Amino acid sequence: MLSQRILARRLPQVAARAIAPRASFSQIPALRTAEIDDPLQNNNYPNPPPLKRAHRDPYGGWWDAQEKRNFGEPVHEDNEILGVFSPEQYTHVSAGKGFFHLGCFIAAFLGLVGVVSLNYPDKPSAPKTYVDGLEKELGGPNALPARKDGDKW
Repeated sequence: MLSQRILARRLPQVAARAIAPRASFSQIPALRTAEIDDPLQNNNYPNPPPLKRAHRDPYGGWWDAQEKRNFGEPVHEDNEILGVFSPEQYTHVSAGKGFFHLGCFIAAFLGLVGVVSLNYPDKPSAPKTYVDGLEKELGGPNALPARKDGDKW
């Protein structure tokens, strides 16, 4: 009896599947023409030319002065690359000028290090000397002695 109930519930579903229309191959050319009409597949949204907004006139009277956009202006699909704060297309310093500035910085840094090394006091303020130069303590007559009394720095 339980199996008859299950079978009775499943039969309308199976019958509905058999009666439902199937996709025909005659719809494929219609899909192809729709793709040709909208090649970017963005529902014919206008895609403005790719112009980085940092290169726009800063005094153009923009509605959004920071991003240099007007209200309702269509946004390019690569908006994150063409925005004002994008690091792409960094153009206000050429490569040659950048290497020149880097070389100037390195030369100035090494010059400062050289000047400091020439004027930096290497000796302690109160030099310490030892009687006999600690000859015995440092290993005998052939060892490098410590400073003796009366030696100059």
